Amino acid sequence: MQREFNLAKTLACMAVLLSGLQLVPAQPPDGAALYKQQCLKCHENPSEKRAPSFAAMRLMPPEKILRTMESGVMLPQGLLLTPEQRRMVAEYLSDKPLPQEGMLSAPEVRKIAEQAYVFAYPLVLMELTRRTMTLDGSPDLINHFTHIPVFPNDRFRQVIRPNADTLYSGAWLDLAKEPILLHVPDIQGRYYLMQLMDAWSETISSPGKRTTGTGEGWFAIVGPGWKGELPAGVQRILCPTSTAWLLGRTQTNGPSDYDFVHKIQGGYKLVPLSRYSTARSAESQTSEPGTPLSTLRALQSRMTAIPPPVQAERMSAVEFFILFAELLKTTSSHSSDQAMLGELAKIGIIPGQAFQPERLGTERLKAIEDGAQAASGLLSNFEKQGPPLGKTGWSLPGKYGRYGTDYFARAMTARYALAALPAEDAVYLSCFHSPDGTPLNGGQRYSLHFAKSALPPVKAFWSLTLYDEHGYFASNAIKRFAIGDRDVLKFNPDGSLDLYVQHDSPGSEKEDNWLPAPEGNFNLFLRLYWPDDAVISGRWMPPALAAR
Repeated sequence: MQREFNLAKTLACMAVLLSGLQLVPAQPPDGAALYKQQCLKCHENPSEKRAPSFAAMRLMPPEKILRTMESGVMLPQGLLLTPEQRRMVAEYLSDKPLPQEGMLSAPEVRKIAEQAYVFAYPLVLMELTRRTMTLDGSPDLINHFTHIPVFPNDRFRQVIRPNADTLYSGAWLDLAKEPILLHVPDIQGRYYLMQLMDAWSETISSPGKRTTGTGEGWFAIVGPGWKGELPAGVQRILCPTSTAWLLGRTQTNGPSDYDFVHKIQGGYKLVPLSRYSTARSAESQTSEPGTPLSTLRALQSRMTAIPPPVQAERMSAVEFFILFAELLKTTSSHSSDQAMLGELAKIGIIPGQAFQPERLGTERLKAIEDGAQAASGLLSNFEKQGPPLGKTGWSLPGKYGRYGTDYFARAMTARYALAALPAEDAVYLSCFHSPDGTPLNGGQRYSLHFAKSALPPVKAFWSLTLYDEHGYFASNAIKRFAIGDRDVLKFNPDGSLDLYVQHDSPGSEKEDNWLPAPEGNFNLFLRLYWPDDAVISGRWMPPALAAR
């Protein structure tokens, strides 16, 4: 009986020695003949585990070896080919068009490109945000806090849907060389948290009042691959990527509270591990200097000119995926992403390698563009569709901060609420439409009535924030962008509370409870910090917004 030729098994065996092979372009012999000469005995007697000679391997075209690698063929003993083995073959093929045989069809490429765009979007947007917020990587803005001394105003464009409840203290971290140590002073019982996000926008940790208390402490943010000892008393936080974003929030009870919060911000410090001893000895004598006004102005100018989401939208698919591939060279994916990485490899996006779209050919390159545009459209149109709603017209509690393989939720959050906190730290409930289904608009007057027994149940505080249709604060005469339980609100005699959302003043007797709206469309976000379980589970929901 004639044995069927199995090229995949042959290549899998040959690839075992690939790391020691000097690939030489050569005209290969007939595949079946090569199989009989070098591999038949191995397949007939697998226990011998014979490997082909280097001479035979040099005759095997690298294109076929690469195809076998990309198909995920398992090596003997169940091992996959190493990145180094893939790299050797890819380098050989770097200036060659991919062979047409076995390639995906244009519709298949389009589908994968759409999935790839959604998967890649948070990583790309985080990088665009990092470049903008560090003025393209200025050393003065890497591993150093930028403290925001006042609440954002209607010109603020650094992040989508900022809050007017806390003052921000943010820093972009480079963990490639060594851990970066975070010092937190005694916050004196004040609510705060330090949200640490990896390069994919996933929240890794949130030191703060809820998790670690409000006493003085040190935390070491450790990047991938670092091995060493940390000083005693320093809490370790592992970050899976070398780039990270630390975004601190300190409770601020209005402008009159700025001076107190500025002292707290001055106690937040970031130091490399190698300088920890010096910083520790001097910490009682020095405080972190405030961010220079000129730097804040430069950041504001950059973010206002072209916000990061707009930068991403303006990129072509090729520009987008080239940047994504570059980021993958230094950014580890999560362990749950292996299936997606396998799909990316089918369209030439492989961690550690440059994306070379010209090798795909005209038809498949257009499919890449079409797929990316379709995904970008899904993200851009999400606000029109809106999130799932509860019975009162408000969105249901979402899953933010930690996404697993829900790549669309991660991308959507990055696009519309980058740096949203996990539910245990804060729940965000949104309202985009009036009870009749029309978009909220300043031409209509609205009110929100909370019964005494149904006020927002939180362990910290809550606020209602209004944004324009683009997700930024809307200009108004009294410069009020949010209202909440830390404001001097007027309650009804029965203990209930009415809030008024409208463009014009509801009258002097009601202005304490007034949240000004723009003339055009807007949306509302109810933030509940350190919420009760009833909020997280959705058992408690805000009342319906009433049109008056």
